[in-house]
Amino acid sequence: MANIEQGEVFTITENGREQEVEIIGVLSLEGTEYAAVSFVEDLEEQTGRDLDVFFLKTDEEGDLDALHSDEEYEKVSAAFSRVLGGEDAPQAGGRD
Repeated sequence: MANIEQGEVFTITENGREQEVEIIGVLSLEGTEYAAVSFVEDLEEQTGRDLDVFFLKTDEEGDLDALHSDEEYEKVSAAFSRVLGGEDAPQAGGRD
């Protein structure tokens, strides 16, 4: 998955359950490309409540991978908040 793009939908396995996620934002930070993603089911059902968002990054092979430190999560979360509009940005649901 070399070039990640906003709007792209793909399947991940979480706790043995396959779920579709959609990329809702992409940014490059300190030479690494990051994606903000949310479950497609949540995006379709959004009813004015905060949207759960989590972040992935590209690894050396260009595949998406989870963030592995709280420091990296905080840095990426803050950057996406600025890019996606600050106060109105989706609230991050947690680090994966």
